[in-house]
Amino acid sequence: MKAIMPSTCWSFQTETVHSWAYWNHAFTKEECEKVIKIAKSYNLKKAGIIKKENKVTVEKELRETNVMFLVPSEETEFIFKKLTTLVLELNQKFFNFDLWGLSEGLQFTNYVAPSGKYGKHIDKISPEYGGVIRKLSFSLQLSDTKEYKGGDLNLYLSHKKTVLSKEQGSLFVFPSYTMHEVTKVTKGERNSLVGWVSGPPFR
Repeated sequence: MKAIMPSTCWSFQTETVHSWAYWNHAFTKEECEKVIKIAKSYNLKKAGIIKKENKVTVEKELRETNVMFLVPSEETEFIFKKLTTLVLELNQKFFNFDLWGLSEGLQFTNYVAPSGKYGKHIDKISPEYGGVIRKLSFSLQLSDTKEYKGGDLNLYLSHKKTVLSKEQGSLFVFPSYTMHEVTKVTKGERNSLVGWVSGPPFR
């Protein structure tokens, strides 16, 4: 008879937080194109990042994107309602985080060849930045894959990257402390809609 080794684990409560979740065809092609049209009717601005290295503030070439923020309105209500429903359902199934809502609007992000990118980073989660704690991040793929090359959304769950689908209308949700990047767009342009769901401090 084989001896059974005793377990060293003493669980308080079984709880699994998944690394990421997705929803294929979250938005239709027509809805994606409508979001792009609404966002591009406003002025896009270049987004940059300033970081501190060795106590000296230097500009890091981490990011080359154009952005604008969508806020709730009659025009954008369908976007906020649909994303709220989908994100809450994914949260209930895969993360079970305590959430408050979208405190920062939705960021339309435009990556243009040959250098549009966003290097490895995590989304800020500290309350010292704007008084909100980001708990879940999400990205909605708006562009048709035929319109661009490159621009992969990669998650780093370990030393190896996980490359996410580029299918138009796909929605990806992951904890905001997850390292991720968007590689250089080498042809055309990639558009996405990203957001951060805030909530009470992790505990």
